[in-house]
Amino acid sequence: MLSKSQISFIKSLHQKKYRKENGIFIIEGIKSIIEFLNSDYQTHSIYYTSKIATALPKVNANINLFEVTEAELQKISTLQTPQHILALVHIPSKKEVNSNTLRNTFSLVLADVQDPGNFGTIIRTADWFGIKTIICSENTVEAYNPKTVQSTMGSLCRVNIIYTPLLPFLKNIKLPIYGALLNGQNIYKTNWGKEGLILLGNEGHGIGKELIGQISVPVTIPRFGQAESLNVAVSAAIFCSEISRK
Repeated sequence: MLSKSQISFIKSLHQKKYRKENGIFIIEGIKSIIEFLNSDYQTHSIYYTSKIATALPKVNANINLFEVTEAELQKISTLQTPQHILALVHIPSKKEVNSNTLRNTFSLVLADVQDPGNFGTIIRTADWFGIKTIICSENTVEAYNPKTVQSTMGSLCRVNIIYTPLLPFLKNIKLPIYGALLNGQNIYKTNWGKEGLILLGNEGHGIGKELIGQISVPVTIPRFGQAESLNVAVSAAIFCSEISRK
């Protein structure tokens, strides 16, 4: 049986303030949890019901295991329909941008993406196409938001997420910067070269004026219908697909 203090602590991690304060975030679902157990992330504890006990992999002795009731899991889960298992995982120490690791490859840059579902989908898409790094503005939604984590389906443990002030970063980086804009060269006719950054903007306002000035190559996804804009996660997928095709 979980104590009131355990329940209170886990429920506090539903909020960004307490995730940051304690350096711990929540993962739910057996597939995602196994992905993190096999990664460099450090798992703090696992809470599971009897329905999934036989599916649990062997874990290190320093990971606390708690068998809980369905009612207890419902109290601590971030989901309306819990998936029989929940893990607490340590947030890694803050990463700094190393420009050398960005050479000879492509990375995504997100300017103030706000929706956690969009961010999670972008992380999962980057993982699918082998993109290892996503650099985020400080106003981009938190990577450890439960909705973001859930949307990544475990891909978060394989993609480096780095938060940094974008303007000085883009000013100083010596790489081509491809910006996703409504007015630019056709994405399907773009010469990508062998390295660069793909800059994607906020869902409602796109890329801010101060960042547009840093773009080397404005690129657009041509429109054939009447939609006003594309979802940022869809745009990211199209860019990743085109880069991998070249």
